[in-house]
Amino acid sequence: MAKLIYGLNQSLDGYIDHQSFAPGASLFRHFIEQVRNQTGMVYGRGMYEVMRYWDDDLPDWDAQEREFAAAWQSKPKWVVSRSLKSVGPNATLVADDVEAAMRRLKAEHPGEIEVAGPDLARSLGDLGLIDEYQIYLHPVVVGSGKPFFAGPRPPLRLVANELIVENVIRLTYVPA
Repeated sequence: MAKLIYGLNQSLDGYIDHQSFAPGASLFRHFIEQVRNQTGMVYGRGMYEVMRYWDDDLPDWDAQEREFAAAWQSKPKWVVSRSLKSVGPNATLVADDVEAAMRRLKAEHPGEIEVAGPDLARSLGDLGLIDEYQIYLHPVVVGSGKPFFAGPRPPLRLVANELIVENVIRLTYVPA
Protein backbone atom coordinates (compact mmCIF):
# COMPACT_ATOMS: atom_id res chain seq x y z
CA MET A 1 0.00 0.00 0.00
CA ALA A 2 1.39 3.40 -0.98
CA LYS A 3 1.93 6.29 1.39
CA LEU A 4 0.81 9.77 0.34
CA ILE A 5 3.50 12.25 1.36
CA TYR A 6 3.03 16.00 1.18
CA GLY A 7 6.40 17.71 1.08
CA LEU A 8 7.68 21.07 -0.12
CA ASN A 9 10.38 23.64 0.52
CA GLN A 10 9.26 26.18 3.12
CA SER A 11 10.62 29.48 4.39
CA LEU A 12 10.99 30.15 8.12
CA ASP A 13 7.81 32.21 8.01
CA GLY A 14 5.80 29.36 6.50
CA TYR A 15 5.69 30.11 2.76
CA ILE A 16 6.43 27.90 -0.24
CA ASP A 17 7.16 30.59 -2.82
CA HIS A 18 9.50 28.70 -5.18
CA GLN A 19 10.57 31.92 -6.88
CA SER A 20 11.83 33.51 -3.65
CA PHE A 21 14.24 30.70 -2.85
CA ALA A 22 15.39 27.69 -4.84
CA PRO A 23 17.35 24.58 -3.90
CA GLY A 24 21.10 24.73 -4.33
CA ALA A 25 23.00 22.00 -6.20
CA SER A 26 23.26 19.61 -3.22
CA LEU A 27 19.56 19.86 -2.34
CA PHE A 28 18.64 19.53 -6.00
CA ARG A 29 20.67 16.27 -6.07
CA HIS A 30 18.61 15.08 -3.07
CA PHE A 31 15.39 15.83 -4.96
CA ILE A 32 16.60 13.96 -8.05
CA GLU A 33 17.16 10.84 -5.94
CA GLN A 34 13.84 11.36 -4.18
CA VAL A 35 11.93 11.52 -7.48
CA ARG A 36 13.73 8.41 -8.73
CA ASN A 37 12.52 6.50 -5.67
CA GLN A 38 8.92 7.69 -5.74
CA THR A 39 6.08 5.68 -7.20
CA GLY A 40 4.52 8.81 -8.69
CA MET A 41 3.12 12.24 -7.94
CA VAL A 42 -0.30 13.74 -7.24
CA TYR A 43 -0.68 17.40 -8.16
CA GLY A 44 -3.34 20.03 -7.92
CA ARG A 45 -3.81 22.12 -11.06
CA GLY A 46 -1.56 25.00 -9.99
CA MET A 47 1.41 22.88 -8.91
CA TYR A 48 1.04 20.70 -12.00
CA GLU A 49 1.25 23.77 -14.22
CA VAL A 50 4.46 24.78 -12.42
CA MET A 51 5.95 21.30 -12.74
CA ARG A 52 5.07 20.95 -16.44
CA TYR A 53 8.27 22.92 -16.98
CA TRP A 54 10.06 19.55 -16.68
CA ASP A 55 8.16 18.10 -19.65
CA ASP A 56 10.30 20.24 -21.95
CA ASP A 57 13.90 19.67 -22.95
CA LEU A 58 15.44 23.11 -22.81
CA PRO A 59 18.84 23.69 -24.42
CA ASP A 60 20.15 25.76 -21.49
CA TRP A 61 19.59 23.01 -18.88
CA ASP A 62 22.66 21.65 -17.15
CA ALA A 63 23.28 17.93 -16.51
CA GLN A 64 21.42 17.94 -13.16
CA GLU A 65 18.37 19.60 -14.67
CA ARG A 66 18.30 17.04 -17.48
CA GLU A 67 18.65 14.25 -14.92
CA PHE A 68 15.76 15.61 -12.84
CA ALA A 69 13.60 16.04 -15.95
CA ALA A 70 14.26 12.44 -17.04
CA ALA A 71 13.38 11.09 -13.59
CA TRP A 72 10.25 13.27 -13.37
CA GLN A 73 9.07 12.42 -16.88
CA SER A 74 9.38 8.68 -16.16
CA LYS A 75 6.99 8.77 -13.20
CA PRO A 76 3.20 8.59 -13.42
CA LYS A 77 1.38 11.71 -12.38
CA TRP A 78 -2.22 12.14 -11.27
CA VAL A 79 -3.59 15.65 -11.63
CA VAL A 80 -6.60 16.65 -9.54
CA SER A 81 -8.51 19.35 -11.38
CA ARG A 82 -12.03 20.18 -12.42
CA SER A 83 -10.91 22.99 -14.74
CA LEU A 84 -8.30 21.19 -16.85
CA LYS A 85 -9.61 19.23 -19.81
CA SER A 86 -6.40 17.35 -20.56
CA VAL A 87 -2.94 16.74 -19.07
CA GLY A 88 0.46 16.04 -20.52
CA PRO A 89 2.52 12.89 -21.05
CA ASN A 90 2.47 10.20 -18.37
CA ALA A 91 -0.30 12.02 -16.48
CA THR A 92 -3.88 11.09 -15.64
CA LEU A 93 -6.59 13.64 -14.98
CA VAL A 94 -8.63 13.08 -11.81
CA ALA A 95 -11.72 15.28 -12.07
CA ASP A 96 -14.35 13.36 -10.11
CA ASP A 97 -14.53 11.50 -6.80
CA VAL A 98 -11.04 12.47 -5.70
CA GLU A 99 -11.34 10.55 -2.44
CA ALA A 100 -12.11 7.25 -4.18
CA ALA A 101 -9.36 7.84 -6.75
CA MET A 102 -6.75 8.52 -4.04
CA ARG A 103 -7.86 5.53 -1.97
CA ARG A 104 -7.46 3.39 -5.11
CA LEU A 105 -3.97 4.80 -5.74
CA LYS A 106 -2.94 3.96 -2.20
CA ALA A 107 -4.37 0.45 -2.43
CA GLU A 108 -3.03 -0.40 -5.89
CA HIS A 109 0.52 0.96 -5.68
CA PRO A 110 3.51 0.30 -3.42
CA GLY A 111 5.97 2.89 -2.16
CA GLU A 112 5.66 6.62 -1.78
CA ILE A 113 3.49 8.96 -3.81
CA GLU A 114 4.30 12.65 -3.53
CA VAL A 115 1.45 15.09 -2.98
CA ALA A 116 2.31 18.61 -4.08
CA GLY A 117 0.26 21.73 -3.64
CA PRO A 118 -1.08 23.14 -0.37
CA ASP A 119 -4.74 23.28 -1.43
CA LEU A 120 -4.71 19.67 -2.58
CA ALA A 121 -2.83 18.61 0.57
CA ARG A 122 -5.43 20.37 2.74
CA SER A 123 -8.26 18.55 0.94
CA LEU A 124 -6.55 15.17 1.14
CA GLY A 125 -5.55 15.80 4.76
CA ASP A 126 -9.15 16.62 5.64
CA LEU A 127 -10.07 13.20 4.21
CA GLY A 128 -7.39 11.50 6.31
CA LEU A 129 -5.39 10.50 3.25
CA ILE A 130 -2.03 12.22 3.90
CA ASP A 131 0.29 9.75 5.63
CA GLU A 132 3.26 12.06 6.11
CA TYR A 133 4.16 15.75 5.93
CA GLN A 134 7.73 16.68 5.00
CA ILE A 135 8.80 20.28 5.47
CA TYR A 136 12.14 21.24 3.92
CA LEU A 137 12.84 24.24 6.12
CA HIS A 138 15.07 26.94 4.57
CA PRO A 139 16.66 29.79 6.57
CA VAL A 140 14.92 32.55 4.63
CA VAL A 141 12.03 34.87 5.39
CA VAL A 142 9.97 35.84 2.36
CA GLY A 143 7.12 37.76 4.01
CA SER A 144 4.38 36.60 1.64
CA GLY A 145 3.34 33.92 -0.78
CA LYS A 146 1.39 30.73 -0.49
CA PRO A 147 1.56 29.08 2.94
CA PHE A 148 2.61 25.43 3.32
CA PHE A 149 -0.66 24.76 5.15
CA ALA A 150 -3.63 26.13 3.16
CA GLY A 151 -5.93 25.97 6.18
CA PRO A 152 -5.75 25.16 9.86
CA ARG A 153 -2.77 22.97 10.62
CA PRO A 154 -3.89 19.41 11.29
CA PRO A 155 -2.79 17.81 14.57
CA LEU A 156 0.68 16.42 13.82
CA ARG A 157 3.39 14.45 15.59
CA LEU A 158 7.08 14.93 14.75
CA VAL A 159 8.68 11.60 13.82
CA ALA A 160 11.99 12.70 12.30
CA ASN A 161 14.27 15.64 11.67
CA GLU A 162 17.26 15.51 9.41
CA LEU A 163 19.84 17.95 8.14
CA ILE A 164 19.57 17.35 4.38
CA VAL A 165 22.18 19.88 3.26
CA GLU A 166 23.80 22.82 4.97
CA ASN A 167 21.03 25.10 6.27
CA VAL A 168 18.09 22.92 5.14
CA ILE A 169 16.35 20.65 7.62
CA ARG A 170 13.64 18.14 6.73
CA LEU A 171 10.98 17.88 9.43
CA THR A 172 8.79 14.80 9.06
CA TYR A 173 5.38 14.70 10.72
CA VAL A 174 2.55 12.17 10.74
CA PRO A 175 -1.08 12.86 11.64
CA ALA A 176 -1.51 12.72 15.42
